[in-house]
Amino acid sequence: MTTLTRRATLIAAATGLATPALISGASAQTVPSETPPRAPYRRLKLGEFTLTTLLAGTRPMTEPQTIFGLNATAEEFAALSAQAFIPADASLNGFTPTLVETGSEVVLFDTGLAPEGITAALSAAGVAPETVTLVVLTHMHGDHIGGLSDGTTLTFPNARYATGKVEYDYWAGAGNAGFDAKVRPLADQMTFLADGDSPAEGLTAIFAPGHTPGHMAFRIDSAGQSLILTADTANHYVWSLQRPDWEVKYDMDAPQAAATRHKLLGMIAAERLPFIGYHMPFPGVGFLEAKGEGFRFVPASYQFDL
Repeated sequence: MTTLTRRATLIAAATGLATPALISGASAQTVPSETPPRAPYRRLKLGEFTLTTLLAGTRPMTEPQTIFGLNATAEEFAALSAQAFIPADASLNGFTPTLVETGSEVVLFDTGLAPEGITAALSAAGVAPETVTLVVLTHMHGDHIGGLSDGTTLTFPNARYATGKVEYDYWAGAGNAGFDAKVRPLADQMTFLADGDSPAEGLTAIFAPGHTPGHMAFRIDSAGQSLILTADTANHYVWSLQRPDWEVKYDMDAPQAAATRHKLLGMIAAERLPFIGYHMPFPGVGFLEAKGEGFRFVPASYQFDL
């Protein structure tokens, strides 16, 4: 298991935030890992469901204000970073698909950038790709759809697929190479979702546009317990959560994305719900406290182990 976990960690270094090159399906540059190996999964219980967050990749980035806080001054960005004890000139981006085992379904939300990353994380967690019965895509950026296939062979051969109708229709007309290679071939196996639809028992779609035209979050409910998968509603635990009005380069509609952050994150904080964020620090699980003009990220500790 130690060898497998280390392999998964090294593979994880190969992925990155959805730049235009990644969205189009281009390969990511491999970044050598110099950090100690760690298990690329975190399993937790939610009611009668088992949830497993999967570290499908990480990538160090330089000059993060070229991506986050585009409408902030350099001084504001540096001050907030210092307050949070993180550097203003570098960051580490992670990619965290989530597996939900309901008892009757094995549901994977998003797939990482490439098959190698998601299959390594699943293998470390003891899950075979063939056991996944449903793959749900929150949106069509390359770091979410890239693990669907290698362009020829499906990674999850026994799965059905689901995604938002608005999102699918937008990308179907966009002439995007990544979408055309990875998603379009699955159209006949795809269930299309609208706000409030349920792709499986205990799962409810939440229309959360702005990052992309049809971006979706999902609510998970089991035995009186609830959790929100926020996907890319917020892309950084400080620069996007504490300053939801700060613009992000890859938000396709920046004002709409900010409005969605205020609405969805505000609901999570008000209802004191746990959430999983695709780009939150791994394992990506935490809570939100309304604070100032935004929200403070409170990482989960042992709440799901009791």
